[in-house]
Amino acid sequence: MQFWGYKRKEGRAGIRNHVLILPTCACGSESCRIVASQVRGAVNIVFNTGCSDVAANTAMSQKVLTGFACNPNVYGVVIIGLGCETVPHAKLREKIQAMTSKPVVSFGIQEEGGTLKTIEKAVRAASKMAAEAAMQPKELCDISELMLGIECGGSDATSGIASNPAVGELSDLLVDLGATTMMSESIEWIGGEHLLAKRAAAPAIHNQIIQVCKDYEAHLKSAGQDCRAGQPTPGNKAGGLSTLDEKSLGCIRKGGTRPIVEVLEQAVPPTKRGAVVMDTAGYDISSVTSMVAAGCNAVIFTTGRGTCTGNAIVPVLKVTANARTYQHMEDNMDVDLSPIVRGEKTYQEMGAEMLNNIQDICNGKMTKAEAFGFSDIAVDHVCRFV
Repeated sequence: MQFWGYKRKEGRAGIRNHVLILPTCACGSESCRIVASQVRGAVNIVFNTGCSDVAANTAMSQKVLTGFACNPNVYGVVIIGLGCETVPHAKLREKIQAMTSKPVVSFGIQEEGGTLKTIEKAVRAASKMAAEAAMQPKELCDISELMLGIECGGSDATSGIASNPAVGELSDLLVDLGATTMMSESIEWIGGEHLLAKRAAAPAIHNQIIQVCKDYEAHLKSAGQDCRAGQPTPGNKAGGLSTLDEKSLGCIRKGGTRPIVEVLEQAVPPTKRGAVVMDTAGYDISSVTSMVAAGCNAVIFTTGRGTCTGNAIVPVLKVTANARTYQHMEDNMDVDLSPIVRGEKTYQEMGAEMLNNIQDICNGKMTKAEAFGFSDIAVDHVCRFV
């Protein structure tokens, strides 16, 4: 299987060719938004941190920002900083340039003389990049170039019995074709981690999966918290899920059945192809953020209750097996998997059908969130006051 994509010098292939307008901190986010609105082919993110933080959180922010810039869907990067943030624009630019050969420029609002002067320079730089990006031809790429993030949110009873197994089938098909699939949200492995760990390609990976869940519960316990207090969510319960264990058993099905070849920290790119998992929080937007920063160039998102979420850098394909949700949120849902629940199709059949959906998206078809221009970003803090 192949698709038409954008070859990068670093070896990956992008399925989009964005010029990314990237803030170093929250104070640069509005200027980035304005610049992106003036340049066709540019996208921006709204960053909610980057200043007055502890070292571990600063490191996480830098992993995410550099990961966004290095994502294969990005052609070039225009950075805007304020000037007094923890990691200023010039340092972030140097970090990105050390990791990629993409064009990267940066501006500081305090240095340039204010917002309007900065925006003017950034618009000129972004326009030049967009013109260059438009001249890059698409090339035929093997589907093994794809890294697909797999996410769930607003789960209900149909998630575990239909949509997640179908996406798991899709994951297996992609892995068999040489692609990489990434599943996250480690809090939602708890109760089913022993089953997930059985898929480990090596004993060390098995032990890592078990340890991730132990560490998560121990961390919350040390702060006087219990992960089961927030899981399942009220929406999950209204949708028929009664316990975290029940939710987890459905959640891990979306990762398929193929051997897990690597366990990743948040926003860290995989070093192997195949099925991988990432240790992230249970908040779907922050999990998607981490997977995009790790290099996923598309995300498939299963939901029972429905969600509107999207990401500026990668297309997010939202699927549901709840017929009512698909009808009530047709503006947001991309694929209706309810034939599985009605017994009209098997989850294997619909997983195979979704392979065509993914190929279409790789070839340029927009997801609904992408067409709306939705962009949700959340950086999970390593350290918090409790």
